[in-house]
Amino acid sequence: MGIEVYLNLFSKFFHANNKSNNPKKFTICLPPPNVTGYLHIGHALTIAIEDSLVRSKRMQGFETLFIPGTDHAGIATQTVAEKKLFKETGKTRHDLGREEFLKVVWKFKETHGNGILNQLRRTAGSMDWDRLAFTMDDNLSKAVAEAFVRLFEMNLIYRANRLVNWSTTLKTAISDIEVEHIDIEKRTLLEVPGY
Repeated sequence: MGIEVYLNLFSKFFHANNKSNNPKKFTICLPPPNVTGYLHIGHALTIAIEDSLVRSKRMQGFETLFIPGTDHAGIATQTVAEKKLFKETGKTRHDLGREEFLKVVWKFKETHGNGILNQLRRTAGSMDWDRLAFTMDDNLSKAVAEAFVRLFEMNLIYRANRLVNWSTTLKTAISDIEVEHIDIEKRTLLEVPGY
């Protein structure tokens, strides 16, 4: 039997029943891989460990839910899609404008995201494929917005004027882990990309 036949045959086998009266429930979410490339051995290891936990709980009588999905990868996807766009057309995202560039990124996501999902399916993890999630899905985006509003209303997060890490190339704020820190002892002229 080919892998595709096997996957289709068992795609509903691990469907979690959200109306179950079982008081013992166990849910785990697969850390979503980025849509910018392919799965690697680290993903396989994570899936193997999580799947072992899920199957163990299932054998102990728990109603289990193992949620698969992919991540939009934000800036990483934007960068890869923009490089591909420039290589193929000689245009940048600024040449296209926001709406047209978003179409390019979504097309990129569909192409690479589906490849990653096929790889995820081939790991044979006991995931509930009916609950497949993508971090930019409308319901998840709304949930994130709702969470931030609630956290703000509870004074657990706040707005303030603060320094941010600004990428002169990407023209956006980036996280601390994406910054290269350089200690400068005295006044020094530096070259800044894009300026």
